[in-house]
Amino acid sequence: MSLPRIAVDAMGGDEGVRVMVEGAALARRRHDKFKFLLVGDQAQIEKALEAHPNMREASEILHCEDVIAGDEKPSKALRRAKTTSMGLAVQAVKEGKAGAAVSAGNTGALMAISKLALRTMPGLDRPALAALLPTLGENDVIMLDLGANRECDTRNLVQFAIMGAAYSRTVTGRERPRVRLLNIGTEETKGTEDIRDAANQLRAATGLALDFEGFVEADKINRGDVDVVVTDGFSGNIALKAIEGAARFVTDLLRNAFTSSLRSKVGFLVSRPATELLRHHLDPNNHNGAVFLGLNGVVVKSHGSANAKGVANAVEVAARLLEDDITNRIASDLGVLDQANFNPVPGIAQAGE
Repeated sequence: MSLPRIAVDAMGGDEGVRVMVEGAALARRRHDKFKFLLVGDQAQIEKALEAHPNMREASEILHCEDVIAGDEKPSKALRRAKTTSMGLAVQAVKEGKAGAAVSAGNTGALMAISKLALRTMPGLDRPALAALLPTLGENDVIMLDLGANRECDTRNLVQFAIMGAAYSRTVTGRERPRVRLLNIGTEETKGTEDIRDAANQLRAATGLALDFEGFVEADKINRGDVDVVVTDGFSGNIALKAIEGAARFVTDLLRNAFTSSLRSKVGFLVSRPATELLRHHLDPNNHNGAVFLGLNGVVVKSHGSANAKGVANAVEVAARLLEDDITNRIASDLGVLDQANFNPVPGIAQAGE
């Protein structure tokens, strides 16, 4: 199956062109059908391509020297969208010159540019940022929103559940993903009014391709008992940072313990297979590639510090979403929700009001 090419913001991320091109090349070695539009400084990209001959016939370069800084405000980035590598990569998706865009640049700027260029899907109030997190189970867990929307009402949370389930079916193959709302407890009386109302709406809705299983607390996100965790962007971002920090704490603690004495070093050699498995499981590069769900086009956000393996994973996420036609899948699921006569709770302001 041939895929639309993927626009790569070659200038984004901490390492810039070298790692972005190397990551795309690694993805192409795994899947030789991938084709790319590399957006950025042509001289730097051509130099990076010298080390990856497999990319030559699969790539076109769109020259652009202007880059959005990591600390640049989204409002300023929007004004420079038509002259920056990030903006032109997203614009390529809008114009049909690429099927998806991948960037490791400024998250807020990428979200603002993508929303303005691609617009939110019809019938959807707001897009959401979703990512895969490791679990103790067979499948990763999808969590959204992770920062695109600081405050969310009932309708937003229900729509996020629909989008998250569609994404989960794409990446896990599970026909009816297990969906839960992040809350401070599992009892039906816990949480804010919006969370409780969203739970009631999801329990009452019929015909949706998901199994709503109530609430989940933050310490159970990675147990493997849930496929999609839904929350507002403020809580989701805090939970994500806490999970990432805990993972780094564990790995640093083990490193310090195994290097504290000669006996510890011997113990490390004995337990090395287990510690290597742990390191692999906690490596964020193996789960890299957050997705802006709900836009009229596919945009994937790579972590700014991702290495080539992480960038390759982000590219593969974009390709998988294109293969599964995630935009139409979400639209179809939202249509089922409308047929179920979902109505927002009276008195709650909707996006844009």
